[in-house]
Amino acid sequence: MKKSIVFGLVLCFLMIFNAQGQTVLGKWKTIDDETGQAKSIVEIYEKSGKIYGKIIDIINSQKRKDLCLKCSGEDKNAPILGLIIIKGLVKDGDEYNDGKILDPLKGEEYKCFITLDGKDKLKVRGFIGVSLFGRTQYWTRVKN
Repeated sequence: MKKSIVFGLVLCFLMIFNAQGQTVLGKWKTIDDETGQAKSIVEIYEKSGKIYGKIIDIINSQKRKDLCLKCSGEDKNAPILGLIIIKGLVKDGDEYNDGKILDPLKGEEYKCFITLDGKDKLKVRGFIGVSLFGRTQYWTRVKN
């Protein structure tokens, strides 16, 4: 009897630990859906109960000083390195949605949702209007 109680507690702790390890928070390598090439590292973080993503590294060293020339508002002419590209996502079950994602090359903002696709793969969908009209990228977790 004691062994089954101990086993049950250990199993419970393992499930809690595993669930906590599966989060969208952290550093992600962005992969261009058209070329398949790695482009940048985005750090996804939580602020005031919402999810944001900031470009913390650009893979191509020749593009590290590029500016967001086509962006509008406060992002216009801002350095792409350091730019917050995911803004205001809210957790809704296994998905984070109701926010925006910025494409710094086009200067366009899109509606966005993200969801984990396994432990180390992030599905990022940007769209106009309804999710049917958009693009999906799969980012990979950066392991420290």
